Amino acid sequence: MAGFRELLLRFRPVGSPGRAAPGGVPADRAAELAAELAPPLSHLEAAEAEARRIREEAARAAAAKRRDAERQAETIVRRARERADEVRAGAAARGRLAAEAEAAELLATAERDAAATRARARARMPGLLDRVARLVIEDIEAPGPPVAGPGSAPARGGPDGGLPERGP
Repeated sequence: MAGFRELLLRFRPVGSPGRAAPGGVPADRAAELAAELAPPLSHLEAAEAEARRIREEAARAAAAKRRDAERQAETIVRRARERADEVRAGAAARGRLAAEAEAAELLATAERDAAATRARARARMPGLLDRVARLVIEDIEAPGPPVAGPGSAPARGGPDGGLPERGP
């Protein structure tokens, strides 16, 4: 690279007006610029080549990573599909167990309710049988047709209030 002195010499007037000066040689500015810029430009070319190489390496690495990620994703999806039947069967079994437990609980509740109803019926049965027997006895012993009172059912039977008529 040109030094500071050479840089200043470029600006030296070659044929300025005024008193006579020694003759100068016209400067070849293109050659001077080429000579001055050749070393930095050669470094620039090397930097561009290295940058191009780095970009190509990065593109290859990115493509390899993308392929690896695609393979990994395919493996994950394949394994998930393989396990799907197992997971579905497990969920169905848990659901079936829950439904069976609920059904058993409902059945036990229904059996308890039925037992309580039978116990109430057994407890009430003697009193009801005594009442029915008393009413039947009263009906048999009563002279004449029964008089329908408020809240009682109308007398069943034939036109005269007795036993129902039988067909031929």
